[in-house]
Amino acid sequence: MIFSRDIGIDLGTSNTLVADKKGHIIIKEPSVVAVDVKSKRVLATGNEAKKMIGRTPGSIVAVRPIRDGVIADFDMTADMLHDFMYRSSNRSMFTKTRVVICVPSAVTEVERRAVEDAARAAGAQEVELIEEPMAAALGAGLPVYEATGSMIVDIGGGTCDVAVMSLGGIASCNSIKVGGDAFDEAIMRKKHNLLIGETTAEDIKIKIGSASEYDGEAAMEVRGRNLTDGLPGSVEVTSADIRYVLQEPVGIIVNTVKETLEVTLPELAADIIERG
Repeated sequence: MIFSRDIGIDLGTSNTLVADKKGHIIIKEPSVVAVDVKSKRVLATGNEAKKMIGRTPGSIVAVRPIRDGVIADFDMTADMLHDFMYRSSNRSMFTKTRVVICVPSAVTEVERRAVEDAARAAGAQEVELIEEPMAAALGAGLPVYEATGSMIVDIGGGTCDVAVMSLGGIASCNSIKVGGDAFDEAIMRKKHNLLIGETTAEDIKIKIGSASEYDGEAAMEVRGRNLTDGLPGSVEVTSADIRYVLQEPVGIIVNTVKETLEVTLPELAADIIERG
């Protein structure tokens, strides 16, 4: 007798989530793979691999196999998926794995095929793809199957999907390659004569980053390498500092929301505006 194991996977640029059919998140870890470049052997995935970023010797490389929401390294993605799926539950030769995977709304047919092939290479027998805005709307409990407009702004690590849905389908959508990684890069470019890494930039974004003013704004000390003399240094940055450098990527997302509404049917746009 063959039993089936149904799981959902959000294959993201920054993080990958694995959930069971009841909606419980089993795995939520960074989309990172650490590999030995000499033997091509995968040493770690997820949290363990992320700890190695910027700290590995020359023979070990920590890579992100997903870039801008699509597969950049097929073999590494398959290895990462295989490890996540193996750790998500007990498997046996009598269990068939069925997987639903989220993909950005603007992926090409070739990119969709690459995701399917990677999942099958990782051990999935059946693979279905669902567009990220629709998955986000269903998860948020929006009335996507009703004759009313619902909007989703799904900001991921590499992409941002903006979509208007009605009657179970997507009426209009836009996908741009601006997301959490773009926020990190903007923070890393901040001029303080201090060189910081990706991990530090992400930490700043999470702790004091914002798109608008908020109560309890804070400051934090940031350590890095002084670009003037090359020695270790530190500087204090505030929420207002980070908000200023995030204006450009946030502005791109806001403009994309406006553009999506402009091409939406007037009735659907009115529904969205009325509901706030």
